[in-house]
Amino acid sequence: MSLAGLAELHGVATSYAPSPGVSVPVPDSTVVLVLAALGVDASSPAAVDKALRRAESAAARRLLPPTLVVWTARGAPEAPEDDAVTAPVSTAPLLPPALAALPDGSVLRVETEQGGSVELPAGPGAAAGWARLPLGVHRLTVRAPAAAGRGAARGRAAVGGHREDRAALVVAPDRVPEPSARAYGFLVQLYSLLSRRSWGMGDLGDLAELAARSGRALGAGFVQINPLHAGVPEVPADPSPYRPSSRRFPDPVHLRIEAVPEYAYVHGEDRDRLDRLAERAAALRAAVLDPGKGALIDRDAVWELKRAALEILATVPLGPGRRAEYCDFLAERGRALEDHATWNALAEAHGPQWRSWPAGLRDPRSAETAAARRRLLDRVDFHCRLAWLTDEQLAAAGRAARDAGMGVGIVHDLAVGVHPDGADAWAQQDVFAAGMSVGAPPDAFNPRGQDWGLPPWRPDVLAASGYAPYRSLLQGLLRHAGALRIDHVMGLFRLWWVPEGLDPTRGTYVRYDAEAMLAVLALEAHRAGAAVMGEDLGTVEPGVREALERRGVFGTSVLWFERDWDGTGGPLPPDRWRAGCLATATTHDLPSTAARLTGEHVELRHRLGLLTGPLERERSEAQAELAEWLGRLTRLGLLSGDDEEERIRAVYRFLLRTPARLVGIWLPDTVGDRRPQNLPGTWDQYPNWRLPVADAEGRPVALEELAASPRLHALMEVFRPGTAPPPARPS
Repeated sequence: MSLAGLAELHGVATSYAPSPGVSVPVPDSTVVLVLAALGVDASSPAAVDKALRRAESAAARRLLPPTLVVWTARGAPEAPEDDAVTAPVSTAPLLPPALAALPDGSVLRVETEQGGSVELPAGPGAAAGWARLPLGVHRLTVRAPAAAGRGAARGRAAVGGHREDRAALVVAPDRVPEPSARAYGFLVQLYSLLSRRSWGMGDLGDLAELAARSGRALGAGFVQINPLHAGVPEVPADPSPYRPSSRRFPDPVHLRIEAVPEYAYVHGEDRDRLDRLAERAAALRAAVLDPGKGALIDRDAVWELKRAALEILATVPLGPGRRAEYCDFLAERGRALEDHATWNALAEAHGPQWRSWPAGLRDPRSAETAAARRRLLDRVDFHCRLAWLTDEQLAAAGRAARDAGMGVGIVHDLAVGVHPDGADAWAQQDVFAAGMSVGAPPDAFNPRGQDWGLPPWRPDVLAASGYAPYRSLLQGLLRHAGALRIDHVMGLFRLWWVPEGLDPTRGTYVRYDAEAMLAVLALEAHRAGAAVMGEDLGTVEPGVREALERRGVFGTSVLWFERDWDGTGGPLPPDRWRAGCLATATTHDLPSTAARLTGEHVELRHRLGLLTGPLERERSEAQAELAEWLGRLTRLGLLSGDDEEERIRAVYRFLLRTPARLVGIWLPDTVGDRRPQNLPGTWDQYPNWRLPVADAEGRPVALEELAASPRLHALMEVFRPGTAPPPARPS
């Protein structure tokens, strides 16, 4: 076997296909670096041979892979904790081949996460016995005759000529929960939606009010927001919500200060200080909302004020009930919260780049870190309290959505990765691949590829841990979510790894165990009662969308990208859209609908020097595409006028004509905003992630004005029962 064979054993691609029928080889030097990040030395032919022998020996010693998946029948109930191994969850679970292939005489014991224990049969025809298992992630031990397999026993050797092996066993429902009925809702970047109460950027109080208003007055079934993950506490901070310090905890910059219960108990000089902070916050808010000032959202300034206010609130003693709630939160979130708060306390003392900290502090489990945690206990507690307060307000927003009758509720967003200098990368160093970054290979839109600067998870470590870091991440995100959107959902299958210092074109794909990733996702979504949707735009490997659909994970379908690629190349007829998707006209990375209808998106890219061809050609192509769509809308009877607002309404009528189970309304579309929230390919040339929602003239629109907007209400008439066109049946 060669380097290619060794790479295949570890899921590292030695070539990739950017388009059907085209294969691009990956440089051997890239493969060697990626294998090194997976703990495999392939630096010479001798090293490759040694690594191959080691891999073959390890495989021979194992009876089972590190993690196995058993899928149960859809809708099966979980076993109650007091009867964890007798309540059936499935009459015919689908067993993995590794179990079915075990020899006669093998004995399997499952220690369930609920605390029970059960022995199960092995080999063909054993599926019925596995129906006794509850959903969960369990520990499986197999004891097989010594004649089975080759090599020495792994782990504890069994007596009497038997071998023993252990694995994590994920018992998952075969599909994630799905919305009980078709629903429409709003898509918004939370920071961009300011109310007259927020402190310079949209907050969790604004989210609760938007959900309550949208559900009660407009019949919306959900509100989808950007990731609320904790950012890196540096100045200036990276405003992108997709490169966070931690995905495990939300950012307290989203707190509504006045909604913290301790706010009511501040008196004297501290009350005066709070009032002055609120006055400064009002000035920040006014600068953003005043069309004459045109100020951008200043996250750093907002956090400076909120942090000062939270320092005051932290001095207010908690009442007995509140103290008990806080202690419960600390116990529930455990080491993950302790690590997160410790990193933040150390970042205050040494700066946020943990690789430059004193050597002992770079290890979260070192004696030096433990001593520093004790020394900084007040600061650690402060950051724990901020996580708790943010969790409380997330819960309140979720309740507001449910109380307003939303069938789905708040749709939270999971970013594809974390900042290499952040809290998660410090606390989970063993899980992340050192010296690697996630990105994308070259394509028609990015011929040089992309490097997102996000360290990837090691698939081997995930599997060996029973996917514990992934499970914990999902549990935290789903605590208060009605649904979860997964950015770049293709990453559950494979990710493009770029070795540090190399151009993104010299990366390669590394494969993950998609079945295990999907099983854990289905399990945690089932427990939370939450739907799941994935951002599956761009280059998608064959079979990925089918695998996601099989497990009930919705995709994302954007109007302008849905075309009949196998036929005419024109707009895809509504009856041929997939039902299992969130159908929308745009996203935060794309032009608004008004911008496309007016051609403003071409003019913006021209002003910034981002066009790939001559201006007139780009204008002509955009106008031709628009004319094609307007013609289709007219022929379908969905467009009855020629003004901009009617065209936008026609676009959403088209989305309602598709069978899509979820229809998303880009909130800025409701007031004619022409600006994208993020313009890929720009950094300081465009104010990415810092724009408030604005109307067609660029005037910022506060939440209170939005709620009363005639333009919004005219658009929402499209969704009024009896007005919306009936959805087509998929052909």
